[in-house]
Amino acid sequence: MSTSADRRKLRVGVVFGSRSVEHEVSIVTALQVIHSFDRSKYDVVPIYITKDGQWLTGESLARIESYKDLKLIASASRAVLGPEPGERALVARSAGLLGRQARFDLDVVFPCVHGTYGEDGTLQGLLELADIPYVGAGVVGSAVGMDKIVMKAAFRAAGIPTVRYLHFNRSRWRQQPDIVVAEVESALRYPLFVKPANLGSSIGISKATDREGLIGALEVAAQYDRRLLVEESAEGAIEINCSVLGNDEPMASVCEQPVAWQEFLSYEDKYLRGGKGQSQGMKSAQRRIPAPISDDLTRKVQEIAVAAFRAVDCAGIARVDCLVREATGEVLVNEINTIPGSMSFYLWEASGVPFPQLLDR
Repeated sequence: MSTSADRRKLRVGVVFGSRSVEHEVSIVTALQVIHSFDRSKYDVVPIYITKDGQWLTGESLARIESYKDLKLIASASRAVLGPEPGERALVARSAGLLGRQARFDLDVVFPCVHGTYGEDGTLQGLLELADIPYVGAGVVGSAVGMDKIVMKAAFRAAGIPTVRYLHFNRSRWRQQPDIVVAEVESALRYPLFVKPANLGSSIGISKATDREGLIGALEVAAQYDRRLLVEESAEGAIEINCSVLGNDEPMASVCEQPVAWQEFLSYEDKYLRGGKGQSQGMKSAQRRIPAPISDDLTRKVQEIAVAAFRAVDCAGIARVDCLVREATGEVLVNEINTIPGSMSFYLWEASGVPFPQLLDR
């Protein structure tokens, strides 16, 4: 990695990893991004945050093999991002007692951290504090997009349809389990999905078809978050996803229909199934592109996806996951992902925008 790169190039810091339960898939997304940048235009600086929160940089971090060999990680340079406005500098110190110090002036940061400590507004807040431009949703859009309960409230306020739901604090569930179950059963119908409010990639999500299953699902979700969401299942609906790109004038991609091995896509389905997922991320998941739905329904999904993007004040690129009942034409928004796996590049490739051009935008 050279600190004397041609300054006609834009220097991009790609941040990934972090103390998130989605750490591994963040690595996959980041490496896809790093290797897709046009090096005639960009000087790319990998910035890896370890599971215990250490910041590292170095050329070895751009290779997938490095994450299978801890010695290669150990050879990377420790890095610090200065919070002083106007500095816009990543300061790196190479390993060893007499390690040399280098400074990388960053023009822009490209966050590739999925989940907590990255997709939830925390990383964006640090970058705002340091006055470093960055790609994607801001602090508000990231935080709202990460919190499923606040997200659904934003959708409802914008008139965007969602499934029926209730939410509870973990403390209330632990103190009044019988009352919580009674409230759920009086307001919602089985089957139900129970989710932690602030995790992505289907982590901690369970389906409940009866009271016993509901109790177990609430216990699972409570292990991951202090706020719990209970949703009615959209029976008879299929999952249709659409990516949205832009800022003030966002545009929608073609739609996809994910093909799940279960009744909903688990973390393993999305990223780890069959081995290839560990290197290809969301590209390796089974899907139908374009989604096998009518043109009218496709346009409706795209319009609602753009509305959802605006409702949470998103920017850059996102993926909106919808539930569609083909018989009635009903479209319900499930959630928005403000840093989608693999940056949803496969949807934009199918829309005529290759990954390098997507990164340019």
